[in-house]
Amino acid sequence: MALALALTGCGADGGGAGPGPVAAPAAAPDRVEPLASVPVPALPVTVRSADGRRVTVTSADRIVPLTGSLGEIVHTLGLGGKAVARDVTTTFEQAARLPVVTRAHDVSAESVLSLRPTLVLAETTTGPAEAVQQIRDAGIPLLVLPPAKSLDDVPVRIRAVAAALGVPGAGAELERRTADRIAAARAKAPAAGPRKPRVAFLYLRGSASVYLLGGADSGASSLLEAAGAVDAGKESGLAKDFTPITSEALAAAAPDAVLVMTKGLESVGGIKGLVEIPGVAQTPAGLDRRVLTVDDGLLLNYGPRTDRVLASLIAQLYGPGPTGTK
Repeated sequence: MALALALTGCGADGGGAGPGPVAAPAAAPDRVEPLASVPVPALPVTVRSADGRRVTVTSADRIVPLTGSLGEIVHTLGLGGKAVARDVTTTFEQAARLPVVTRAHDVSAESVLSLRPTLVLAETTTGPAEAVQQIRDAGIPLLVLPPAKSLDDVPVRIRAVAAALGVPGAGAELERRTADRIAAARAKAPAAGPRKPRVAFLYLRGSASVYLLGGADSGASSLLEAAGAVDAGKESGLAKDFTPITSEALAAAAPDAVLVMTKGLESVGGIKGLVEIPGVAQTPAGLDRRVLTVDDGLLLNYGPRTDRVLASLIAQLYGPGPTGTK
């Protein structure tokens, strides 16, 4: 897992956000940890898709997961050797050599069909609809799952993927392991003090001039709250997923820290470029240069490695250590 931290600012005092140094968690290899034993799929199975269809899976020999999160589950269940493609956000080492067939939820039907898949795993956000239908028209079983938005979605997704692959026992084992690890990470968050740190999730793509502030439906709220923080965008009244960053929106959010994806921070030129975005420098987070970063391919996956994300957020929010780069 490529976790980067570039910050100065404050640790917590009783759950608050007073001045102080913050630790950068040690970088770990960007790998998934498969279950110890490789499960044998018991097929055929018929499962219900999120779009209301019933999908019958007769073979798990050639699996195409169309999102990084679904790919992570397939590999962690121990069936990575049967995956024949990946999404551009599937960045972990075991999948690095697989061909990319989706970018930003945009799937190439021709690329998928050329790989002769026996099962395609998608999300309701996967498109375009014509490409999805083209895969179905070719007779390929295609299972659609809702996108993950919270910690509660983790066991549901693991169970659904395992059922489609005919390995419910491995799914139950992975559910237990993941739940235990998330609980252990969550327990490291300090007890709530008189004031929890306010953290705003910013989605940045400087090359495309995309600067967004996350709201209640961004997917980050559950992680921030589990880490003992307040989602500043949600708390300021932003009910949808994202809204364009403005000075007014940031002033209302008033974050003590901002959370960004690693490549997003790089795309704006690091912290120096981040604070040049209108309104950022005037927030408590901007004044203290307090920035939390997590790898793009991991932050919002809500899967078997979510405990690492949560542990990193807690370490970055509360851990003592050297200051980062302004």
